[in-house]
Amino acid sequence: MVGCESCNECEKKTKKDICNLKFGTIKNVIAVISGKGGVGKSTVSGLLATELRKSGYEVGILDADITGPSIPRFFGVNEKRSLINPEPYTGDAMFEPVITTLGLKIMSLNLLVDKEDDPVIWTSSVAHKVLKQMYTDTKWGDLDYLIIDMPPGTGGIAITIMNTFPIDGLLVVGTPQDMVSVIVKKVINMAEKLSIPMIGLVENMAYITCGCCGQEIKLFSNKTTEQYENYFGIPLIAELPMDLKLLESLDEGNAEEYVFKVNKYKDLFEKFMDRYKEMKTEAK
Repeated sequence: MVGCESCNECEKKTKKDICNLKFGTIKNVIAVISGKGGVGKSTVSGLLATELRKSGYEVGILDADITGPSIPRFFGVNEKRSLINPEPYTGDAMFEPVITTLGLKIMSLNLLVDKEDDPVIWTSSVAHKVLKQMYTDTKWGDLDYLIIDMPPGTGGIAITIMNTFPIDGLLVVGTPQDMVSVIVKKVINMAEKLSIPMIGLVENMAYITCGCCGQEIKLFSNKTTEQYENYFGIPLIAELPMDLKLLESLDEGNAEEYVFKVNKYKDLFEKFMDRYKEMKTEAK
């Protein structure tokens, strides 16, 4: 199939197009994406960011899901607002990120509007410009990791991020129902065409744990790790449980504190780090 003009432009992108930070440094930029909404992408972003913070890293999260931002609710900061202050020396506008209980730095559109349920009625060009500003003009300080919670799918904002943000690795999130679907495959193919390094897959809501015997019970699929990896062509990093206590903590606005206390998401962090270090070594 012949590519459209946008596709041709994507292939022409060079390092000159990459957004540059104004107020800080970031060592690693990790994007988290899904083929569609409702699979727990933002939850996985929050889990990974919290686990990184638990291990002593300086971490920020950019909520790039412009039309459905939910990161502030994961961290219980949805009632707070980001301030826009002039930079002392240049006078340039500078976004102040909201700081969570554990010290993560959060930037989200919901922290910039008056009320979190205010709709965003913007053209795509305005949305793209604001998103770039949220990355370049935020006072991130010195971060070890920035997690970007991407919008789901293969739309224009996702393409903008992949073309203009210095992404070091991409995590793809799915549930057992869509882990063999063409939707997830499209996201992976898009990332590969745009030369985004692929970290791997995270299967969310994969199983429940029996409260009596501790057995892991698959909810929707019994496919093996090897079957997933053969189909998608990238590693399966982790299978996450259906965690009712996590859901309750999300409703109560204290998911960050819950994840900090439990160890059930340590496996996600360790396998992510192993795979990411492997990628960095291979790239040398």
